[in-house]
Amino acid sequence: MGKTSCAFSDSLNQSQADQSLDQKREKLPFAVGKTEEGCDMFSGRWVRDELTRPHYDESECPYIQPQLTCQEHGRPDREYQKWRWQPHACDLPSFNATLMLETLRGKRMMFVGDSLNRGQYVSMICLLHRLLPKDGKSMKTYNNDALTVFRAKDYNATIEFYWAPFLLESNSDNAIVHRISDRIVRKGSINKHGKHWKGVDILVFNSYLWWMTGLEMKILKGSFEDEEKEIMVVSTEDAYRMAMRTLLRWVRKNMDRKKTRVFFTSMSPTHAKSIDWAGEPGENCYNQTTLIEDPNYWGSDSRKSIMKVIGEVFSKSKFPITFLNITQLSSYRKDAHTSIYKKQWNPLTPEQLANPVSYADCVHWCLPGLQDTWNELLFAKLFYP
Repeated sequence: MGKTSCAFSDSLNQSQADQSLDQKREKLPFAVGKTEEGCDMFSGRWVRDELTRPHYDESECPYIQPQLTCQEHGRPDREYQKWRWQPHACDLPSFNATLMLETLRGKRMMFVGDSLNRGQYVSMICLLHRLLPKDGKSMKTYNNDALTVFRAKDYNATIEFYWAPFLLESNSDNAIVHRISDRIVRKGSINKHGKHWKGVDILVFNSYLWWMTGLEMKILKGSFEDEEKEIMVVSTEDAYRMAMRTLLRWVRKNMDRKKTRVFFTSMSPTHAKSIDWAGEPGENCYNQTTLIEDPNYWGSDSRKSIMKVIGEVFSKSKFPITFLNITQLSSYRKDAHTSIYKKQWNPLTPEQLANPVSYADCVHWCLPGLQDTWNELLFAKLFYP
């Protein structure tokens, strides 16, 4: 792991120490073994792997949203599908779809957050669905698309996604119409969404990108229904800290540490500025087909102060929360974004068509691809903590 991610590493050291103490006292639910001593799964390098990658083919997983089907939308290469993450000090356990489904028998797994978490959710379904007969699986949406439920009928299991980009109540909670530039988050309002998470056995949270509107955030005291709204403006870090503390309180009150597991996926990096990796000025992830080789690379879009907040807040958690630190390993992957190879919701203008960099999506990731690795890490931490 590069020096540049040390701020996060340092702030998490205490958290990991606390977690390992917790784990010595109690075996975490779902664990079948443990990671070998001294293994940091998140510190490693990408290795080309023609034999075992990708885990599935884009065309045979019907659950991938059209924003993530890069081959279908004309991406000419498949190189981005053929990389495997190799930790420096150990090997990742192979993703075992049978073990995952058996573990989920009679249980609920839920991903909660924004569209990046939805990508990880869909990746998980693509990794599992081939083991299920055609009439043994279904996918439906509820609550105006806020909740998506994939059912593995023979296992009486569900894998679900719940849209809540801030985790707290906000003015961006509509799962379909949420492109709001003036974002407002309601203080202490986690129960609006949290009531849908109760009874879940494995929860995977993320929340980062939507906070990145600038250096400040608007926080609503009271209700969105109030005629006179009391709005505070605080630093993004303070707003994020408030939300994370609220999340930890909710987890402590509503999750059973003997039966349930909670994960938090760190921030997903973007590659909107090629000068970050010494590329040509004015370019971005468009047309990038190679990885970033510098092990210390840290993009300007990944805000270290937010990573620090996560480290500070989570180190105080009374409930063992497992961290999926995907930021550094994903930051090497400027090749893996959807770029221009996705469904465009609005017709492109002649100016855009003439300049693909202007409409390349350097936030989301093609499937199959990088997010399958996030789930391999989730699998490893679930079963071999």
